[in-house]
Amino acid sequence: MLEEKIKSAIDNVRPSLQADGGDVEFVSISGDGKVSVKLTGACGSCPMATMTLKNGIENYLKKEVPEVTEVVGV
Repeated sequence: MLEEKIKSAIDNVRPSLQADGGDVEFVSISGDGKVSVKLTGACGSCPMATMTLKNGIENYLKKEVPEVTEVVGV
């Protein structure tokens, strides 16, 4: 159930990333709410990827899925 909520929230973020030639893939969630994602395409090599991950994806996921404590890139 939690994984599905996270994947749904990621699907809402995905179009913004795809507009810039990138994408994000859900990898896993740990027991303490840490979500691992993989940035791909242009996002994978972008110098702003960390900012996108923390200020964009993490903030959105925490708002939409309160169980999320952190988002990390792998």
